[in-house]
Amino acid sequence: MDVSVLILNYNTCRLTTDCIRSVYQSETEFSYEIILIDNHSSDGSAECIGREFPEVLVIANKENVGFARGNNQGMKAASGRYVLLLNSDTVVCKDTLQTMLTFMDSRPDLGAAGCKVILPDGSLDKACKRGFPTPSASFYYAFGFSKLFPDNPRFNGYQLGYLNPDDAYPVDCLVGAFMLVRQETIRQVGGLDERFFMYGEDLDWCYRIKAAGWGVYYYPETYIIHLKGGSARRRPFKIVYEFHRAMILFHRKHYSKQYNPLINGAVYAGVGVKFALSLVTNGLKVLRRDRVADTSLNADVMNSGAGEKAKAEVGP
Repeated sequence: MDVSVLILNYNTCRLTTDCIRSVYQSETEFSYEIILIDNHSSDGSAECIGREFPEVLVIANKENVGFARGNNQGMKAASGRYVLLLNSDTVVCKDTLQTMLTFMDSRPDLGAAGCKVILPDGSLDKACKRGFPTPSASFYYAFGFSKLFPDNPRFNGYQLGYLNPDDAYPVDCLVGAFMLVRQETIRQVGGLDERFFMYGEDLDWCYRIKAAGWGVYYYPETYIIHLKGGSARRRPFKIVYEFHRAMILFHRKHYSKQYNPLINGAVYAGVGVKFALSLVTNGLKVLRRDRVADTSLNADVMNSGAGEKAKAEVGP
């Protein structure tokens, strides 16, 4: 088997079905298998997908074990020379597997590669090519300096906005929505760190892959479409919490020993402030949404009442 495609599903049956269908529409000479890891979905995803795609290997978990642990389960079952992490809310182009596998076969020095990732509006998903979130890079990104100076490498060390997204080059990190990893590399560095629940595991994996001497490469000769946030919308507080917890975990694991307590404290405090602001922002969005829903409901009730009154006055 050339590549094992791992798709993690959590209550995204329609999106996952579309994703699997796009993989099967691939035009490639390489052999592949699809392994679906279902994280205890309540929408009948595992059963539905199993019926529609009987050739897909379905791993049905009895609880939501998160992104890292779920994909590690898939890796243990994988038989491919490569493993492809593929989000359920993505659509693969017909040439994507052929292009990326051909490229990786031509570059035995690379441990991982990713293609261009496009959002539904046609813009670039900037997470598909990133630098590591060092304290300075994180600061410039979190507080808007990267947007103020988009062409300055100093202020764009995280999203690498100064680099042309149509060019190919080595990067620090790819995105877990599409990451093609050599099986030999996985045997050397291990799978995803299961302390990360659903954010930061791709950063951590790329960090370990590079630390082991393998290259990580962005190759935009093909692309996928990332619908973004298919399962993330369902539990906003959990998502916000895990995102910020991943920041702390990544810094503590890879950078805390390189910096003095003052800088480490500033990093943790900064993450705490961002977390608090995110909770406030989320709360305001919920209140706004509830107000809109209440307004719509009241309008429906009034319109319904007016209709009934008219019927009573005019008659049937």
